[in-house]
Amino acid sequence: MSDEKSLNFIEEIIEKDLAEGNYTNILTRFPPEPNGYLHIGHAKSICLNFGLALKYGGKTNLRFDDTNPSTEETEYVNSIKEDVEWLGFTWANEFYASDYFENLYQYAIQLIHKGLAYVDDSTSEEIAEQKGTPTIPGKRNKYALRTVEENLQLFADMRNGKYADGAKVLRAKIDMANANMLLRDPILYRIKHAHHHRTGDNWCIYPMYDFAHGQSDSLENITHSICTLEFIPHRALYDWFIEKLEIFPSHQYEFARLNMTYTVMSKRKLLQLVNENYVTGWDDPRMPTITGMRRRGYTPESIRDFCDKIGVAKRENLIDVGLLEFCVREHLNKIALRRMVVCDPIKVVITNFHNEVELLQSENNPEDSNGGFREIPFSKEIYIEREDFMENPPKKYFRLAPGQMVRLKSAYIIKCDEVIKDANNNIIEIHCSYIPESKSGHDTSGLHVKGTLHWVSIAHAITAEIRLYDRLFTVEDVANETEDFKTYINENSLTTIAKVYAEPALQDSNISARYQFLRKGYFTVDKEATNNQLIFNRTVTLKDTWAKEIKKQ
Repeated sequence: MSDEKSLNFIEEIIEKDLAEGNYTNILTRFPPEPNGYLHIGHAKSICLNFGLALKYGGKTNLRFDDTNPSTEETEYVNSIKEDVEWLGFTWANEFYASDYFENLYQYAIQLIHKGLAYVDDSTSEEIAEQKGTPTIPGKRNKYALRTVEENLQLFADMRNGKYADGAKVLRAKIDMANANMLLRDPILYRIKHAHHHRTGDNWCIYPMYDFAHGQSDSLENITHSICTLEFIPHRALYDWFIEKLEIFPSHQYEFARLNMTYTVMSKRKLLQLVNENYVTGWDDPRMPTITGMRRRGYTPESIRDFCDKIGVAKRENLIDVGLLEFCVREHLNKIALRRMVVCDPIKVVITNFHNEVELLQSENNPEDSNGGFREIPFSKEIYIEREDFMENPPKKYFRLAPGQMVRLKSAYIIKCDEVIKDANNNIIEIHCSYIPESKSGHDTSGLHVKGTLHWVSIAHAITAEIRLYDRLFTVEDVANETEDFKTYINENSLTTIAKVYAEPALQDSNISARYQFLRKGYFTVDKEATNNQLIFNRTVTLKDTWAKEIKKQ
C-alpha cells in the first residue's frame, strides 16, 4: 500500500486540468482586503494558495482587494506582507484591485453598451425591497428603462463627482426572478467620496467586490481562484461577468474556512476586542492574528504544519485549538533551548558545599544533537519552587521533603536535613546536604531517586517578568453561543508574574529565540523587553492542561 498522502479535491481538479491540457502553468492568488490584520484563518488560505502553486510548479500573486477606501489603510497592507513573508512564502507579483480601476470602469462601459447595466437612482432601501425575497421574484424599477446613451452619460457624471454619496449606483441587468438573489441586478458601482490609500482623490466611484474580483483574476490570468464556502452563491455572478465581457476564463473553487475552538475569526469582533480594550492590540498574544501568534512565540513551521494537518474540505467543521497547540509543541520541542526558571522561590542551603561556585554543563536541547552545551553556576544557596517542597508529604511524593532525596537537574542529588522556620512557624529556608559522587553525567554514588527538580543559584540568578497566556474564551464554539461573544472572555487568559529567578544564560535573550523553561512550558521574549527588564511570554504549556479540565466537567 502506498504511503503517499491522498490528494485533496482542489489538487484533483488541478491535476485533471493539467492532464487535459487546460493550462500549462498554474497561477493562484491570495487576495486580502487591507482592512485589518490577518488571522489563523487567513493562514490556512495562504498555505493553500501558495502551497498549490509550489506543488505544481506555478506561481501566486498577492493582490490587495482595496475597493473600499473608508476602511483600508497602508498599515494593514504592510502587516499583511510581513505576515505572508513570515509564514515562509514569496509572491510572484504584488497587485492591487486599484491597479485595475480604469480597466474595471471600461468593463462597466462595455456592459452598458450591451444593455447589461444601468444607472439606478433608487435608495438602498428601495433596491432591497425591489429585489423581492427568495420565494417572491423581484421587480425592476423605471430606471432600468434608461437608454444606453443616458446610462453612459450618467455613469460618466458619477465618475466626475457630480453626485453625492448614495445618489446613484450602477447595476447589472441580469434576472430579477433568479433563485440566486445575487443575480437580481446586483450593484456594480457606488459613489463614495473618500480618500483612497493609493489612488488618493482620483476616484469617487468604487467597484463592488463581486464586480472587481473575477475581472481582477481574469486580468492576471489566474487559473484557480480559491475562495471560502460563503462565496458559492457568488460563483454564478463571477462566471456571468467573465462570459459577458468575453475575457480570460478564470474559475472559482470553494473550500471550508477555518473555524477553531475557543476563538473568534470575525474581523469585526476582533476589532471590538481591540477597540474596547479587552486586549492590548492586534498583536496581543491572546489574539488569533498572525502577528499575535508571532509575538506569543508560535513558529511559521508549526502553523504550516497545522494547516497541512487540517486539510482542505468542502464542509464546515470546528477544529480543536489543541491541534494547533500540539503542532507548536512538536516544533518547539525540537528547537527550543532548555533553561531553568523559578517562579515561586524557596531558599535551599547546601550545608556541605564549600566551593564559592561550580560551573556545571547542561545540554541546550537534548532533541538536537548539534545543540551544544551551556554552563550553569552551582553554589551553596539555591532557589527551588515552593511547590517542590512539602514538610508532611503523602505517600508516593517524590519531590523534596524532610529526610528525602531528589536530584537537582544537571547537578547533584541532595537530601533534606533540616527545615528552618521563623517565630510564626513560616519556613524560611531548607538545609540540605549534597552527595559529591552524584554529579550528573558522572554519577558513581549508586543512589537512585525518582524526583528531579529545576533550580537556580541565588547569587547568579537574573530576574525577569513572565506572562502566562491562556485561551481568550471559556467556551468551545463561541460563534454559536446566544449571548454576546464578549460574555465568554476568559478572565484568567493572562497571568503576570512580575519577578521570577532565572539562570544567567537567559540574560542575552533575543526576540527570535525560543525556550523551554523546564517543567513550566515554552516561552519567548516579548517585544516590550529591555536589557534592564526581561519579559517572557508563555507560548504554550508543556501538556494540554485544558484536556484535563474538560474531563473533570
